[in-house]
Amino acid sequence: MDVAAAPVGVALNPGYVSLSALAPGSSGLVVGVGRPGSASQADRAVSALERRLLELGFISGEQFEIVAEAWPGHDPFVVRIGSTTLALRRREAESIWVELTRTEAAPTPPAQVATSTR
Repeated sequence: MDVAAAPVGVALNPGYVSLSALAPGSSGLVVGVGRPGSASQADRAVSALERRLLELGFISGEQFEIVAEAWPGHDPFVVRIGSTTLALRRREAESIWVELTRTEAAPTPPAQVATSTR
C-alpha cells in the first residue's frame, strides 16, 4: 500500500508531492516546507535545514522548475525557485512539498498547403 504524507499544517492532497521525487522539466508551486508528523506547527521546532530552505526562497506560493540533474545518480539536481537557481541534494529536498502545474496540450496548428505558381 502506498502512503502519502503532507507537510505540517497543510491538508493532504493527492496533488502534493515532495520536490525530491521530481524529474527535470517538472514545474509548479511550492506548498510548504516541513516534515510530516506533528499535528500543528506550534508542536515542533523548525529544523535548521527547513529554516535554510525557507531563507533560500522555498516559501508557499513561489514558482519552481527542475532544470537539470547530475548523471549518474540524479543527485544533486538543479532547481530554479523564483529568479534564483541552485543545486540541492535529494535528501535536502524531501521536506519541500509542491503542487505540479498542469500543462494543457497545445493545439496543433492547421496544416499549411503548399501552392506553387508557374
